[in-house]
Amino acid sequence: MTLHQRIGQGIDFHRLEEGRELWLGGVHIASSKGCVAHSDGDALIHAICDALLGAAGMNDIGAHFPDTSDEYKGIDSKILLKRTVKMVTEKGYRIVNIDSTVCLETPKLAPHISAMRTTMANIAEILPDAISVKATTTEKMGFTGRGEGVVAMAVCLIADRIPDNI
Repeated sequence: MTLHQRIGQGIDFHRLEEGRELWLGGVHIASSKGCVAHSDGDALIHAICDALLGAAGMNDIGAHFPDTSDEYKGIDSKILLKRTVKMVTEKGYRIVNIDSTVCLETPKLAPHISAMRTTMANIAEILPDAISVKATTTEKMGFTGRGEGVVAMAVCLIADRIPDNI
């Protein structure tokens, strides 16, 4: 049997604004600023959804969950990830691994990375060590460095679903 593997990449940007909640990787993070978005603005999950959908040849997150639809107004991005994983697995793929990076000046994300990995792994039904979340700043350069926004990037590897008895 030949194993087919496919890679995908995703990227998402959101503007930050005072008085909004900050959600990244399905985890609420205490911050004076949060993402401006149609959904809850979880840029990390959005980038991961795009990577998974791209790897499966299924367009992008906007094609499946348009920001013009009232159905997705304020939606918890964990629901979008769950639906994305379902679409990818129904197409016959399994997630091998996900690698991601969040660019954000403040707050520091290191204390939240383990919770992000566990939260997303539970949704994707994979082990937490199959998800990497890294955090970096832009050394006060650009819109992220000025605290105006967040960027999240992700790559993933998916493969044909292999029966457990092989």
